[in-house]
Amino acid sequence: MRSGGRLLFGRRARRRWIHLILGGALAMPYVFVGEVIVGPALDSRYVFGDLPLQLLSFVVGLPLAALTGALFPMTRPLEAGAARTLCGIDPDALSPTPARGRAARGRSAAWFTLHLGLGGILSGMSLAVPPFAVVLMVLPLFAGLRGTGLGLPEVLVHGWGLALAPLAGLAMLVALAGCAAGSGALLARWAPALLGPTPEERLAAAEARAADLAVRNRLARELHDSVGHALSAVTLQASAARRVLDSDPEFVREALAAIEDTTRRTVGELDAVLGVLRAGDTPGTAPAPTLAADLDALLRRTRACGLRVRAEVAVDPAALPDLVSREAYRIVQEGLSNALKHGDAGMAVDVRITAAGARLEITVTNPVGTCRAPAVRPGGGHGLRGIADRARLLGGAAEAGPAGQAWRLHVHLPIRQAAPPGGSSRTAPPGTTA
Repeated sequence: MRSGGRLLFGRRARRRWIHLILGGALAMPYVFVGEVIVGPALDSRYVFGDLPLQLLSFVVGLPLAALTGALFPMTRPLEAGAARTLCGIDPDALSPTPARGRAARGRSAAWFTLHLGLGGILSGMSLAVPPFAVVLMVLPLFAGLRGTGLGLPEVLVHGWGLALAPLAGLAMLVALAGCAAGSGALLARWAPALLGPTPEERLAAAEARAADLAVRNRLARELHDSVGHALSAVTLQASAARRVLDSDPEFVREALAAIEDTTRRTVGELDAVLGVLRAGDTPGTAPAPTLAADLDALLRRTRACGLRVRAEVAVDPAALPDLVSREAYRIVQEGLSNALKHGDAGMAVDVRITAAGARLEITVTNPVGTCRAPAVRPGGGHGLRGIADRARLLGGAAEAGPAGQAWRLHVHLPIRQAAPPGGSSRTAPPGTTA
């Protein structure tokens, strides 16, 4: 009994009833237009006082409502907002955008017609049934109502009719509530199908979400690689400078200069990435470091941290495509950052960048005895996953792990625009140690 009462008179049922009443209110202009059409057509001046002509005007007005739903794209988001608020429908099931395309407009027109049709009928019932039901319920108590010309059925004059009149009035109210609850449930069931996005819109939304996630992941990798490398380098440089503060002022000055250069550059990269977030542009529009322009500075800053970096570049970085050059720089940066985080001062790190056919080969190697594996560091592993993601997005692959007595990171990237295999080949001298 209680569940049945909630179903007919609960909060959700009442809100859906209000939604139907709003549909009836929206149907009134179309009914008036229908009266203008029906009256002259049937040569009747009293359409408003004639129930059959009123119903005919309502039927004539519904196609006009359907035409409105089809011609005005904003009908769908407005109706979706009302259905979401009053019918208790999951917001993700309804489309907040105007209806575009024939299919979407047709479904929007069908919903608008259904809402106004059921709403007009329930609104008329809500206006007519409750007063009549109340009269029936109080009829046995007020004898004067029986002869007031209300047009009551003759059966109510008899004693048994008077006795059953209150029950009949109560049954009419319950029936009205049942009709409203059923109509509201029907609208709630059909709303996702008629007001929801079309398959094309769902596909477009999924593609937009995927593109947004790709942008976010790209920005996260950029921040991790640039800021993470800078923090590791600055931490080691500051620590080394503190240890020799009294004994080697010259080294301290060099370390402070390296810290200043590293932080200035990182702040610039951070501003660029944040600018992308603020402007909503794609990551490619932000200036990013490349092998051709920034590799030497990266090696110099890493050596200033105390690592002995030997670099062999057997390909011309300027001949690489911009995208490959940017991603290769980040990969080398992350490899050196791992060596900084897990290595010891004075450790030798080998960096090799070569071209093998149509592939760019990047290898970063350092002794495993003094460098813990980055993949097993507690809370770590993001850098290696980022390297793998960068390589995979370009159609390449990345491998990292122990190789004999060393830890080896090897990445190969396709060179879509082949770089000259005999480009500049140079071997950087070992870096000095602190």
